[in-house]
Amino acid sequence: MKRLALALPLLLAVAACTTTETSTVGGAAAGALVGSAVSSHGDRTKGAIIGAGIGAVAGNLIGKSQDGQNCRYRDSYGREYTAACQ
Repeated sequence: MKRLALALPLLLAVAACTTTETSTVGGAAAGALVGSAVSSHGDRTKGAIIGAGIGAVAGNLIGKSQDGQNCRYRDSYGREYTAACQ
């Protein structure tokens, strides 16, 4: 558990810039912590590995759903339009 706690800041430091990649890394880190916490004493490493895998998949799916979203804008004439969020 101590090794995992020390590795977590390193994982977050190398997180990529896109929403999908950041969500994947964050999901893996959160999943590893939860998996380790809910596992029995002898299976904490196994729980952390399984939790990291599940968290990475969930984070990736959440990140993909947020990439490429459009935002609603209003021009100077009051007309609404959608475009890529800035």
